[in-house]
Amino acid sequence: MLQKDTIIEAEKLIKQSNNIVLLTHFNPDGDAIGSITGLYGFLIQLKKEEAVKMILPNAQPDFLKWIPHSKKLMNAEQHLKKANELILNADLIISLDFNTPARINDLEASLRNSKAIKITLDHHLQPDDYANLILSDVSASSTCQMVFDFAEQLGWKNYLNKDIAESLYTGIMTDTGSFRFDSCTGTTHRIVGELIDTGVDKSKIHGNIYDTNSENRLRLLGKLLHEKLEVLSDYRTVFLSLNAAEQAQFEVKKGDTEGFVNYGLSIENIVLSVFFVEREGEVKISFRSKGSFDVNSFARKYFKGGGHKNASGANVKKGMDEVISEFVSAIKLYKDELESTV
Repeated sequence: MLQKDTIIEAEKLIKQSNNIVLLTHFNPDGDAIGSITGLYGFLIQLKKEEAVKMILPNAQPDFLKWIPHSKKLMNAEQHLKKANELILNADLIISLDFNTPARINDLEASLRNSKAIKITLDHHLQPDDYANLILSDVSASSTCQMVFDFAEQLGWKNYLNKDIAESLYTGIMTDTGSFRFDSCTGTTHRIVGELIDTGVDKSKIHGNIYDTNSENRLRLLGKLLHEKLEVLSDYRTVFLSLNAAEQAQFEVKKGDTEGFVNYGLSIENIVLSVFFVEREGEVKISFRSKGSFDVNSFARKYFKGGGHKNASGANVKKGMDEVISEFVSAIKLYKDELESTV
């Protein structure tokens, strides 16, 4: 639960600001897009539509482009100069769903240098202290759940409409693995119930997210599971890897590999699944775990990454073979812990 006095201070800042920028992280997912558009939906109810700009460090995936207000999202890769100007000239910046400015890539310097008041609204562990006001709740299932909590505590629930609810439902659904992760609590389900009561078509949203696969995406998944799945049974670990040549072969688009890392956890007795993807001179790593195994600590210690206890990531500027070799060496030090994980 967010602190009431901090929320009230944030509301005061929002109401007195005339040049507001909403930011979320590079390679935005459902929670990123849902939280930024959901908060935007509340702000336009407060007559702040002309004062607010939403900026993404890069493009959103195609399967999220149906989300209400998403057409108003500025892609900084296409408008970098304009995006940086908006950030530098803002009087209030609200960062959603990321805990460090490093997550916004080419916009990081502008965010750090901007004289704007900065607010962080995020549920990831160990947020950086770059912001003037930190709204952090690591127990929340998602940043979208935090946006709902924020609005509820300020008495904004009368502004909740179907558009806002669709945004927030999307983020909660995707960040909880369709409501199956431990972070999805009774409180989360009660919030989801209120969102559904606005008229949200949950079947339609699920279809928009999970039933829009291209033929190439399914064939790629089949190849990876058949040919690239590495099982380290003694360490209750599996990993997949995807190189640049394979991405070209299957014409991989943004978002096509979303969720691939979770397939490893469906294997009996596996508690750690890792996915390595080669991207522009670096390797993006996704970590997922079950139970008590803390991938946030593991990612921070070995790959300067982080995120959540059971879901984290990292980006490493090394070759694929070297990164995988380092991972395998590191995981062998955790044999006893992995064997005892429940």
